[in-house]
Amino acid sequence: MDEYTIVIADDHTMMREGIRYIIDDTAGLKVIGEAGDGLELLKLLKKVTPNMVILDISMPGLRGIEAAQEIHEIHPEIAVLMLSMHKNEAFLSMALAAGASGYLLKEDSGDELLNAIERIRKGGTYLSRKLTSEFPSAIISICRGDRHVESDSLTPRERQVLQMIAEGHTDREISERLFISIRTVHRHRANIRSKLNLKHTADLVRYAISQGYVTR
Repeated sequence: MDEYTIVIADDHTMMREGIRYIIDDTAGLKVIGEAGDGLELLKLLKKVTPNMVILDISMPGLRGIEAAQEIHEIHPEIAVLMLSMHKNEAFLSMALAAGASGYLLKEDSGDELLNAIERIRKGGTYLSRKLTSEFPSAIISICRGDRHVESDSLTPRERQVLQMIAEGHTDREISERLFISIRTVHRHRANIRSKLNLKHTADLVRYAISQGYVTR
């Protein structure tokens, strides 16, 4: 296989050095650049075009989420593996919405980094193993690469209602805009929750963001 090139962006020098050590010790992988913040990263990507950017979610200058969005828009061919200390579904959802292909906890990076790189290299999406028991099953399915399994089970009207829920519309507003009764809106909500196995409105919103129904 061709050499897979990587840029590391993290404001902690020791973290960058640790990641670089693992990568440089692995055949077929090569680090071609490093950055200490988001703005420095974007400047670097004007000079080099790696296959992947390993990106800290919390950096000075330009946060990882915003940097990932910029990369996704300007360099859609570059995969982004997000590094995070946050065991938080909201951060994962935002990372996916920004175009990240993986979400790796920093505490797991030593053990899981190479697996994450390999999975993303093959076109998949990676999520730290410790998070799989804590997140709703629909979000986990997305992270494993089954992005359309749940949404395909929704009817066109249910997808429309889900999008409006995620956009912040009340049930009455949905009823008025779609010319359906409040009771019908409630039934659609119940069906969506059942099909996606999501209990709370916040979970529906995060799922909708992850699926691209709405932007953050």
